[in-house]
Amino acid sequence: MRRVTAAPHQALPDTVDNAAATPDDTLPFAELGLKDNEYQRIVDILGRRPTAAELAMYSVMWSEHCSYKSSKVHLKQFGDKTTEEMREHLLVGIGQNAGVVDIGDGWAVTFKVESHNHPSFVEPYQGAATGVGGIVRDIIAMGARPVAVMDQLRFGAVDHPDTARVVHGVVGGVGGYGNCLGLPNIGGETEFDASYQGNPLVNALCLGVLRHEDIHLANASGVGNKIVLFGARTGGDGIGGASILASETFEDGVPAKRPSVQVGDPFMEKVLIECCMELYAANLVEAIQDLGAAGISCATSELASNGDSGMHVDLENVLLRDPSLTAGEILMSESQERMMAVVTPEKLERFLAITSKWDVETAVIGEVTGDGRLTIDHHGHRIVDVDPKTVAHDGPVYQRPFARPAWQDQLNDDAAAARHLPRAASAAELRDQVLQLVGSPNLASASWITDQYDRYVQGNTALAQPDDAGVIRVDEATGRGVAIATDANGRFAKLDPRTGAGHALAEAYRNVATVGARPLAVTDCLNFGSPEDPDAMWQLVEAIGGLADACQELGVPVTGGNVSLYNGTGEPGQIDSSINPTPVVGVLGVLDDVATVTPSGWTEDGREIYLLGVTAEELDGSEWARGIHDHLGGLPPRLDLAAEKRLAEVLVGAAGDIAHAAHDLSTGGLAQAVVDMALRFGIGAQIDLAEVGERDGVNATAVLFAESGARALVAVRDGQGGELVALAAEHGVPITRIGVSGGESVQIDGLDGLDAPSLDLPLAELRRSAEATLPQYFG
Repeated sequence: MRRVTAAPHQALPDTVDNAAATPDDTLPFAELGLKDNEYQRIVDILGRRPTAAELAMYSVMWSEHCSYKSSKVHLKQFGDKTTEEMREHLLVGIGQNAGVVDIGDGWAVTFKVESHNHPSFVEPYQGAATGVGGIVRDIIAMGARPVAVMDQLRFGAVDHPDTARVVHGVVGGVGGYGNCLGLPNIGGETEFDASYQGNPLVNALCLGVLRHEDIHLANASGVGNKIVLFGARTGGDGIGGASILASETFEDGVPAKRPSVQVGDPFMEKVLIECCMELYAANLVEAIQDLGAAGISCATSELASNGDSGMHVDLENVLLRDPSLTAGEILMSESQERMMAVVTPEKLERFLAITSKWDVETAVIGEVTGDGRLTIDHHGHRIVDVDPKTVAHDGPVYQRPFARPAWQDQLNDDAAAARHLPRAASAAELRDQVLQLVGSPNLASASWITDQYDRYVQGNTALAQPDDAGVIRVDEATGRGVAIATDANGRFAKLDPRTGAGHALAEAYRNVATVGARPLAVTDCLNFGSPEDPDAMWQLVEAIGGLADACQELGVPVTGGNVSLYNGTGEPGQIDSSINPTPVVGVLGVLDDVATVTPSGWTEDGREIYLLGVTAEELDGSEWARGIHDHLGGLPPRLDLAAEKRLAEVLVGAAGDIAHAAHDLSTGGLAQAVVDMALRFGIGAQIDLAEVGERDGVNATAVLFAESGARALVAVRDGQGGELVALAAEHGVPITRIGVSGGESVQIDGLDGLDAPSLDLPLAELRRSAEATLPQYFG
């Protein structure tokens, strides 16, 4: 990209005085992603034109990725709809690096999910790796030790010529960075769909653990306190990444839209983690901020703004990898593995001793002032003099126009076609459909991916993929721990963004409850198309409203998250202009003792299997519709959050004493859930669905493949069937005994309306179908 400079005839540097004296000189603001009106607003704020360095700061901090200028008016719902009861366990909410939740006994956890989508298309390995590194630093900045990561991945069509490039790079980046940090990767999702072809999604989540008293906030205060930059040196990688790469659609022939992607060094980050933990333990840090999107521009302006103070920085003290960088480039650089701390003068020597011990390069670059201004000098020249709030928090706020797309009604009216998609006419055809779906890209085993990740490093992982939720032990003495699950269904959200967002929450909530944890809090990553397209903006507004309402009904607060927009490359106004809207929702739950967790498959013969919940004729948007008929249309399954809450009460209540294994029913329906549970530990089952079909009034195809919500399978401990039935009755959850575990196959009986009422699916055949798909394309 072009460097930020003053007008060509001016001598560098472009100082504040020079800017005031040359009001008619123009700067390349459009190349930095700013609109005409935004540039004029900067001029109005400053009372003069900005310097080149000031323009660099405003451009990155006012970008969509950093300022949420198109979404913040709608994101307010998350706070407005959080009740006092929902805040009971919330220690730190929206507005800091990550949310913090009380889990009892003086322990707290912090967790957050963020996107690194556009960089992961341009340079998949580094884009994904630095996405992991960035979210880990957000967790460190809260004062917590990172203990686990997760990832939500969306790729283009599995057979597209470019998909393998992106898949190999992203999976390598996620695994390489996380494995080098020694952090277990305990869960996530991978989906293939043509809508993500030019805009893959890489959403990374990190979980950290800390004591209540160890919470740190990114607020700079205390006149005379020192501003210390430590970690890796600042280089030219990632300059403008937040403002240009993640805040615009890709356009051919526009070099400024493809700046260099950040380059990660996980070994430097590992050292940085340990250095920060020792600094925290010695109580040497007043406030801290990671340097991610927008780099020094973000860290300085947010620290000063949050602390209602001022800050002065001498930019020449920043340690550089590339001495040719201009002041603007130094401010915009998103070089990785850097942190900024506020340190009192009397503690500075001890701070520097610890960073020296860990061989972490450190520079004192400024101090906190009391004048409410952010001033930056470069070799004695004043190049920035701004109110930090105008940079960090008072950027543009847009009421973007939005409207239900012209094509939405036709998509939803296609329900008639979905209802009349051909059903299997024989048991043999139905059997082939089960096998076809088990081996389809989005239901097949993801072990080719997950086996590249270390799931058990550190020794505190109680459950990890392919279980319904990842579970981490927090306290070795008591066994207290947390579960976390992340989910999204872009097909449901395409059909109805409001309901689809609710389903993402409901599934993650259900998955956490399935392993026996009490759902407690939410983080989200909202991946949508261009906010300048009224269609995509409508999807975003609907999804935010649906998610906020669903969180309120389930009683789980949103603690923080991320919005990723401009995920589209098509002509606005078309049904395929953007990715399938993908609101990723992560739910955190707490367990008093991780020894009571419920795994997702049975480990013994003779375990009675029960279906909880009701199955409806809900095949629109299902994997059956996609995988068998290449169809998307109609409306998603009905969302019943009251039923989800009742089901969760049963699942949590059954953990430990009653439940031997449990698995939610979601993508792929009941057939996929039974197959997953059988393949988990290689033990088959005999299933009879006659009673379910008769009770719920559904045919063989629907009973196997419908994706109705608020359902789960539970296999009980010996003699505990009556206990589960009584518990379900207590909470008003319909329950039916459908079979027993055992044998070398999955046998499904009671399928009325076919030439034969049963299917026999040998485990060996199911495993071959499930495990062959991803290696076929990427192995």
